[in-house]
Amino acid sequence: QVRLVESGGGLLQAGGSLRLSCAASGRTFSRLNVGWFRQAPGKEREFVASISWSGGRTDYADYVKGRFTISRDNAKNAVYLQLNSLKPEDTAVYYCAGGNTYYSGSGRGGYDYWGQGTQVTVSS
Repeated sequence: QVRLVESGGGLLQAGGSLRLSCAASGRTFSRLNVGWFRQAPGKEREFVASISWSGGRTDYADYVKGRFTISRDNAKNAVYLQLNSLKPEDTAVYYCAGGNTYYSGSGRGGYDYWGQGTQVTVSS
């Protein structure tokens, strides 16, 4: 079993930066593919970014490409999402998700574990 806990959310102005963290418990973290998703009020949960267990592959949604960066530190059992040049439309609850069966990137089916989320609010 893997438990994921997000942190680092907050309230900030447009153009600002934030780093989200996803801390994981469990011995299998180093083999875990991890994705970040977000959900704004009244909207469907959508893919943001993903990283393979080795860190060798990353994928991004078009609407965050060039602004967000996903990374991981397996020694610390953590995955990070650096958010730069934030826009009001980035306001959402951000969730990290993990899966160890296959790398599914934006596909939610490959993720077996989900965190509780952290709120990011960007004001204009």
